[in-house]
Amino acid sequence: MSNAYSPVPELNSLKEFQERCGSEYYANEFELVEFGKPSGAETYSDEQEFIDSFVCFARANRSGSDYAFWRVDHRADLAASPVVVFGDEGGICVVAGNIRDLFRQLGCDWWQWPSWESAQFMEPDPDDKPSPRHGDYLEWLKENFGLTPPDDPNELRHIAEAEFGARLESWVDRFYQDPMDL
Repeated sequence: MSNAYSPVPELNSLKEFQERCGSEYYANEFELVEFGKPSGAETYSDEQEFIDSFVCFARANRSGSDYAFWRVDHRADLAASPVVVFGDEGGICVVAGNIRDLFRQLGCDWWQWPSWESAQFMEPDPDDKPSPRHGDYLEWLKENFGLTPPDDPNELRHIAEAEFGARLESWVDRFYQDPMDL
């Protein structure tokens, strides 16, 4: 039996990095959580097909939003699956086309602001200090994956939304109807 954090090598590498960081953030309010723990999916539907289609792996912000892989088409490589965020106040939105795109977005050190309409990354105020271990994260990202952050993390979000957004919305509608629409 493996002691690995997850079946995703990229996340295992990040978990090792996070453990070296201790309690200090390396990307704005992001932190890995127990892999596969219940995500916000249970608040949208009790249908097992729906719940099993999301694999939670991280907290997106301090207010309780979660990142999860969406098993959109049961890809063999979970790391190649799109990443969604379950907003703490509602909404399920596509954030990244895969885990490496999310890693690049985290390299911007912007905070995640999910809503019912979208999951924007918001640029910190000029007076805000970067996450304490952000420089270490950028080095880790470059050394381990040869990646650098985009100028704006929303660029990658827009690409992922164009590819998966309508499909996610249509799929979620099969299982969830907003009480306000009843």
